[in-house]
Amino acid sequence: VNHGGRGWWDPMHPAAKGDVFGLVQHLEPGLSFGAVRQRLRALAGITPSFTSALHRRARQPPKLPVAERWAMAPALTVGSAVWRYLTVSRGLPGRILHLATRHDLIREGPKGSAWFKHTDHTTRLTGIEMRGPGWRGMAAGSDKTLFRLPGGSLSAPRLVVVEAPIDALSLAALEGPRADTLYLATAGGIGPGTLQALRTLLASRAMDPAAELIAASDADPPGDRHAACLTELAAAAGVRAARLRPPPAAGDWNELLVRARARAGELVS
Repeated sequence: VNHGGRGWWDPMHPAAKGDVFGLVQHLEPGLSFGAVRQRLRALAGITPSFTSALHRRARQPPKLPVAERWAMAPALTVGSAVWRYLTVSRGLPGRILHLATRHDLIREGPKGSAWFKHTDHTTRLTGIEMRGPGWRGMAAGSDKTLFRLPGGSLSAPRLVVVEAPIDALSLAALEGPRADTLYLATAGGIGPGTLQALRTLLASRAMDPAAELIAASDADPPGDRHAACLTELAAAAGVRAARLRPPPAAGDWNELLVRARARAGELVS
């Protein structure tokens, strides 16, 4: 829900948005407008009840802007707790981590957590996505846009979009990476900042005959909805789109990478 009079929107279906009447019809498509009014009339005047603890809790603003926190965090270092988490627990090869480090896409957070950079089309840092052995989320004060790993250059015509940075790194490892590809991650659902970032990328490639968007979301129903949203965005921009689905037995690209490297005897605990 967007406040300030802006209504609601569905991150998986960008065209689905509007006022409260549209929300009820979106959730129950068979209802007429009159039936929607009757449904809402029964809710009018009802105040939601919360515990007193929730009423008292106030969100504390971050002590430092997200860009300053990123600048203060140490770079990814071979042999560190974060390096071991990414290479041992998540099976990422060193060559892919070195590539990400050259582009300053990963920093080391507390308690062995990896920090992944989100940037806009100007390469300005907008947010930090955090992932560790027991934690994941966005840093306070972050705006979700896109994690961007270039297999060659940032202007590559092939856009491969997954849900999480670790999956972007994993698919890049499985594919080589490909020099014609920009590997992208949305941090799960497609929010307003991510939506704008994707539209900007697609618009910049609309005239390139080699341009293609690959929806490489997870092999599950939410992943399929994520991929359908990406395909709609590509179609609206006039860019070819294709679905690249991980094998159902793996579910996502990181699990597939871990299994492949384990079979090859490349993983050392």
